[in-house]
Amino acid sequence: WSSLADPALLAFLVAGGLLAAAQLMTPTQTGRSFAWALIPTFLGLSTARPGTPGFSTFYLATGALILIVAVVEASYHMAYQDSLTGLPARRALNEALLRLGGHYTVAMLDVDHFKRINDQHGHDVGDQVLKMIAAKLAQVGGGGKAYRYGGEEFAVIFAGRAAEECLPDLEALRQTVEDTRFILRARFRSKKKKEKVLTDRGPGQRVPVTISIGVAEKNERHTKWDQVVKAADRALYRAKEGGRNQVQT
Repeated sequence: WSSLADPALLAFLVAGGLLAAAQLMTPTQTGRSFAWALIPTFLGLSTARPGTPGFSTFYLATGALILIVAVVEASYHMAYQDSLTGLPARRALNEALLRLGGHYTVAMLDVDHFKRINDQHGHDVGDQVLKMIAAKLAQVGGGGKAYRYGGEEFAVIFAGRAAEECLPDLEALRQTVEDTRFILRARFRSKKKKEKVLTDRGPGQRVPVTISIGVAEKNERHTKWDQVVKAADRALYRAKEGGRNQVQT
């Protein structure tokens, strides 16, 4: 361990520490695999002594590789993972649709009266509503895969299934959200300086939360993924125009 003073070894240890910290905050399978691979690498390199040919180069190169992997992983999660809900983001949805072959169904979902929730109770409460919806979506039946589309809108892909087959699972999802008791625990003031909304809620006040769902499938009329998404969006619009808290195809 007399080699610890070597700048190359210090760079290796710093980079490894950064990767470990990133794994603790946002665990990923790639990061775990890379971290485990570093252990035998470190043990092997630690047997070398200063003056050994390539000693500094090995540590500097490995440290640089760790930092590159950490940056790539962070960039990937920013682009493909929604930080608020933990669901895959819109870019991941688009790429998943591009990869799909054969028949599939897309459901577009929107939180009803979400602006009213934000205005009356603050954006922090709105964020908690989105997290609750995302948790329910992650458990949708029928093999559906949930995504955060943007704002208060979500999407679910059902690969290999017709719209008619997905309706029972989507109706069950809609009912589950409606039945969920979203309770405000205490009086709340938003931390955002520009937001002066202060709720009048008392302990145990319930905020009603419902969703509207539009459903469309790939067929002879809608052969491309963007056409299917637009058709699902139109169905979602009909659901909201029809009174919200319902599923439309």
